[in-house]
Amino acid sequence: MHNTDTFTGASFSLKNRLGRVVWGVVYILLFKYSPKPFHSWRSFILRLFGAKIGRGVHIYPGVKIWAPWNLEAHDEAGVANGVDLYCQGKIILGYRSIVSQRAFICAGTHDYTKEGHPLITAPIVIQDNAWVAAEAFVHPGVTIGEGAVIGARSVVTKDMPAWTVCAGHPCKPIKERILSK
Repeated sequence: MHNTDTFTGASFSLKNRLGRVVWGVVYILLFKYSPKPFHSWRSFILRLFGAKIGRGVHIYPGVKIWAPWNLEAHDEAGVANGVDLYCQGKIILGYRSIVSQRAFICAGTHDYTKEGHPLITAPIVIQDNAWVAAEAFVHPGVTIGEGAVIGARSVVTKDMPAWTVCAGHPCKPIKERILSK
């Protein structure tokens, strides 16, 4: 059944959409092409747009950030080039958490059971000392436990436990993560 009279409207406010336009210009001019070692500069720019950025955070210039005001990165978090922080909803990166190359951290999806596919956002939390390896996908609403490792190209649709190596499609706990001295 198809109703052509239904209009769901924009998923985001005009203020949000204008903010993303301004962010897009600043991203291209001052963020994306900044030298790799200029982490403090990029942190400064992100803070200007409402991101909560701790000390010693390393967000590389090739990171795509949809809405900086939905980003929180605690001290010494690291985000590699090619990562997409699709923060339609909140994304929180814990102390010394790492997100590796080309990972996709996606805090928004759509309700395909409703006409117009309305937007659904849910926060993603990558806790302290956790590592999301290259090209992994993290679904909205997921928490990666403290110290967990998410294997390369994993698809994470559920919370992952602390201090556990997890991998696969779908991602599942595989073994305990034990740090050697």
